[in-house]
Amino acid sequence: MKRITWLTVASILFSGSLFASNKLKVVTTTQDLASITREVGGDRVDVTSIARGYQDPHFVEPKPSFLLLLKNADLLEVVGLELEIGWLPPLLDQCRNNNIRPGTPGYLDLSQGVEILDRPSVVNRSMGDVHPLGNPHYWLDPANAVRIAIQVRNRLAQLQPADTAYFDQHLQNFKVRINDANKRWMAQMAPYRGAKIVDYHPSLPNFAKHFGLDIVGTIEPKPGIPPSPSHTLEIINLIKTQHVKAILMEPYFDRKTPDFVAAQTGAKVVVIYPSVGGKPGLDDYFKLFDYDIDVLTKALR
Repeated sequence: MKRITWLTVASILFSGSLFASNKLKVVTTTQDLASITREVGGDRVDVTSIARGYQDPHFVEPKPSFLLLLKNADLLEVVGLELEIGWLPPLLDQCRNNNIRPGTPGYLDLSQGVEILDRPSVVNRSMGDVHPLGNPHYWLDPANAVRIAIQVRNRLAQLQPADTAYFDQHLQNFKVRINDANKRWMAQMAPYRGAKIVDYHPSLPNFAKHFGLDIVGTIEPKPGIPPSPSHTLEIINLIKTQHVKAILMEPYFDRKTPDFVAAQTGAKVVVIYPSVGGKPGLDDYFKLFDYDIDVLTKALR
């Protein structure tokens, strides 16, 4: 009896290890991509994000542990549009995994299948930290979340064809959930359609377009350039004349200037979390939008 029991347990453990080994190991550059990939991949994928949601994804400090993640990855998903240009290429060069390099099935640039805004016709150094290929914060449009999910499904199915039907069902479930959630979000934002806002850094055009907000000014005079006293005065005057109620900013920027502008104008500073994992509790794409829309609508009342 003891022998039979041990053989049974050993068989279960062995089959379990086989099942685990069949999971696709997916590494994403941001937690937003990781969240959507988990929706599509379910328990057939093991997903890890390099950047944390509370970090500025433009500036991620490379760590040795990232090399091990990439070395063992079956699929690397990137935001693209040069968002990761400052830190990802050296990691790819050193991880010794040619299966996840650009141009291979194990590399997925999700910017290729979404709507991209703010593509500059001309780029030079005087424009600040402008992304020459367009604004990379496209995941902040729920319509783009569906486009991301479709691309993820296609690549997972390519890498693991036996699970195609499984990925199809999970993609359909995600589409239904995002459609229902978007109806709720749009209803919450409907009273404030056309509202004028000021942001800190130009990372919200997709969010603003989807929900009908009008970004009339930016605290940074140019992307990545700290606000000068003269530009700050211009923003103060603009907020007063345009009757702006909310100044939106990401959690990793300095609040000193936004708080000063708010004190001079009566506008409210609203910390918008642009990524899943930006604060405890915002651990998936739906919770991220639930939170951001809640704090924004309260400020716009």
